[in-house]
Amino acid sequence: MKFSCNQQALSRALNIVSKAVTSRTTIPILKGILLRVDENGSLTMSASDLDLSIEKKLAVENFVPGETVVFAKLFGDIIRKLPNDRITIEYEDGKVTIRCASSEFNIIGMPADEFPNLNMPEEADDQILFSKDVLKEMIRKTSFAASIDESRGVITGVLVEMEEESLNMVALDGFRMAIARENMKNKEKESIVIPAKIFGEISKIISETEMEENDQIRLYINDKRAIFLMEDIRVVLRLLEGEFVKYRDILPKDSKTRIVVNRSDFLNSIERASLLAKVGKNNLIKLDMKENNMEITSKSEEGNVKEDVIISKEGNDLIIGFNSKYLMDVLKVIDDEEIVMLFNSSISPCLVKPISGNRFEYLILPVRITNN
Repeated sequence: MKFSCNQQALSRALNIVSKAVTSRTTIPILKGILLRVDENGSLTMSASDLDLSIEKKLAVENFVPGETVVFAKLFGDIIRKLPNDRITIEYEDGKVTIRCASSEFNIIGMPADEFPNLNMPEEADDQILFSKDVLKEMIRKTSFAASIDESRGVITGVLVEMEEESLNMVALDGFRMAIARENMKNKEKESIVIPAKIFGEISKIISETEMEENDQIRLYINDKRAIFLMEDIRVVLRLLEGEFVKYRDILPKDSKTRIVVNRSDFLNSIERASLLAKVGKNNLIKLDMKENNMEITSKSEEGNVKEDVIISKEGNDLIIGFNSKYLMDVLKVIDDEEIVMLFNSSISPCLVKPISGNRFEYLILPVRITNN
């Protein structure tokens, strides 16, 4: 095997493929990247941790078809440190030679037949088309709310729910829930759950690809796996199994207190108030809503803080406590200038919505306030 290509192009491709390499494995070959050059001068790089597999194609020159597996970390470190010049890589008799400008490296190459057969499924007939910006935004608006406790099973993932006229994404962890909706026509109703951690990697890949603004990402569902296609990249991931929480049953049907607040003013005040929130006390901040004012307070052994935010309120006055981190996480992913917050009582969840429509909904559980 032999090929030549530009250092920066190879480095960018490696950054994408390396996202599927795991260091937490007892199988040495899974710490590697498969390099395969075909007879048409196309280099395919593949990596897998068995739950996530990524393939990236790159056009190369001066090629001789062949294949080998290189250790991802060492190979990636070498390529990234080389100058922005033409690289020539050659594999022969178990040795990979890397030449660029005045540098030459010789590293071990492993036989490609030891690399696991990824059994990448073929694309199904039905596909969902996303604009890259829509998919990135929906991931950003939901995946942060998924559980990070791997023992929690299906709620470590994001529900992707395809309905006739919309596509919904939902994530929750028992303390908060995030819902993002996008108008989209789908041929069939279907629901899948994608691990939030892998969704995060997909978002990074989208950011790192040189896609045009109007380029679309294709999603196929096939044999308990999801396949994302973008440009010359194929991402295959294992879907989470199990029944997702019936999230619609959790959403409150009515409210006794409704406020409208400027999102950035509210976020800035919470960030300041959280400086004195006790970490051991659930990062507690207290909201006291009366007339057209919300008083935000927190205290610790080091001191206390009070912030006032102007609101528009309908319904009952209310005092309620929250984990400041959960409120900030929500406010940071919303872009709207103003938001609606709906409450029922000091021990009932708060619902955050846009002024109009239902593009997003966030449910946040309160923290019970004591007299201390």
